[in-house]
Amino acid sequence: MAEEGNADSGTGATGRSRRRFSGFFDRMGRRFMEQPGWFFAIVTLALVALPVAVWLDLRNLTNESLRHQASDLNAVISDIRAYYATNVIGRVQDSGGKATPTDKYHDITGGIPIPATLSIELGDVIGKRTQGIKYRFVSDYPFRNRAPHKLTGFEERALKAFRYSGSPSDSIVETNGSVFQREVNMAVPVVMGSSCVSCHNTHPDSPKTDWQVGDIRGIQSITIDQPIAANLFSFKYLLAYLVLAGIAGMTFAVMQWRQALQFFGMNAELEETNSFLATVSMKISKYLSPQVYRSIFSGERDAVISTERKKLTIFFSDIKDFTRTTERLQPEELTALLNEYFTEMAEIAHEHGATVDKFIGDAILAFFGDPETKGAKEDALACVEMAIAMQRRLAELGHEWQRRGIENPFMARIGINTGYCNVGNFGSADRMDYTIIGAEANLAARLESIAEPGGIVMSYETYALVREKIRARAMQPITLKGISREVVPYAVDPAQIAGGRREGDVYEESSDSLRLYVNLSELDAREAEKIEAALAAAQKAVRARSAEKK
Repeated sequence: MAEEGNADSGTGATGRSRRRFSGFFDRMGRRFMEQPGWFFAIVTLALVALPVAVWLDLRNLTNESLRHQASDLNAVISDIRAYYATNVIGRVQDSGGKATPTDKYHDITGGIPIPATLSIELGDVIGKRTQGIKYRFVSDYPFRNRAPHKLTGFEERALKAFRYSGSPSDSIVETNGSVFQREVNMAVPVVMGSSCVSCHNTHPDSPKTDWQVGDIRGIQSITIDQPIAANLFSFKYLLAYLVLAGIAGMTFAVMQWRQALQFFGMNAELEETNSFLATVSMKISKYLSPQVYRSIFSGERDAVISTERKKLTIFFSDIKDFTRTTERLQPEELTALLNEYFTEMAEIAHEHGATVDKFIGDAILAFFGDPETKGAKEDALACVEMAIAMQRRLAELGHEWQRRGIENPFMARIGINTGYCNVGNFGSADRMDYTIIGAEANLAARLESIAEPGGIVMSYETYALVREKIRARAMQPITLKGISREVVPYAVDPAQIAGGRREGDVYEESSDSLRLYVNLSELDAREAEKIEAALAAAQKAVRARSAEKK
């Protein structure tokens, strides 16, 4: 149990540390977002600090290099002085001032080293004294009493190149090494002078006795190697800057990563919310007229109770004998038929720019002039043309429905009126309805009630606006309930409703027990015979039924 408790406490401590760590970056991220000036200040400081760090390191590297050079030079000079004092001055003094230059100076009293021997022995002295520096005097013609010189590949190439060019001022430099070690090799030629020629050509141990002045006897090879890691820490200021920059970069990367996660989460939430709102808005659009839907979601219209008084053209339609038709159809069939009717009519209304107010049972209430208007005249003409298009489409649907077995297809009556109404949002603060009220709307409903099935009746106010394009006949003045003035209705020419054909092209007659529509403009001989036979059969049946009733 104790172990479990300790484990839990350890886990809790780790969790708290992670939360504090995460909270720190969250606070820093918010601070930088709220106060971006701090971020730009830090970036500017970092940019300024970089050349400063480089300059400090270059100055430090230069100082260190000068100190090393001074120390190495002092050591080399001291060693040469000691070698000279011991092997030259000391030996001359021991011999009473007599000096004999020879390569075997150790074996002769008063012997001093010749230049070649001096160079070889100084190379050993310098190599032991200084680290990373090697000096060699090498030749492929050493005296017989000396061990052969083992030339490196670089020294062989350099000696061959010097003898080929024959120039005493040449030098060859080669750089090589590994990833962590660099090496510089330098070679200069050793040129034979007159004294050297006379010595070598007469010396018994010389392997070559035909030397000439200017010949290349050998080379002086200098090798300097240095590990890169040794100089790496010379850039302490730059390394410190890079460490700080790395920490700052990692901190910034972590902050950006956390902000990216937050933004990713926010974007996911926004996408989900937008998808939900889009779905909801699409559903809402089914309950509103397209114009009203656009005005609400574009912000042009506020969801507040407010109305305006505008001149509108009001459309009202109703299906003749809808109640009796419903008794002959099953509810499912009636629903499908009514929905098909509303779909077709709503599509025509949308094409003509109508604002569909509502569906009232089997009736349709729509209007022109709000929220979009083209002017009273254009609105009225669009409304009448819409009504004509609806009646034409309904006639086509009637034939189709009869072929599908519907005995009494829908026939609609339409009333249209133009006048001033109150339009806007009506209702309560919690639930509103965008609609119209006023006597002019009631008049449109009254005009619909006196229209023939398949016909269109409009008021004089509407007719006056469309008379140039719509043919109509005046009906007998009537007085309608709720309307104080006498109204002169105008019935749209049935021929124009049928398709704008010449008078006599269409013959149409309808009543409660009759629906007759003949399109004479598209009549051929076969169809004419078929119609005549149908009319004759109908006439015979009517006479027989009439005789029975008598």
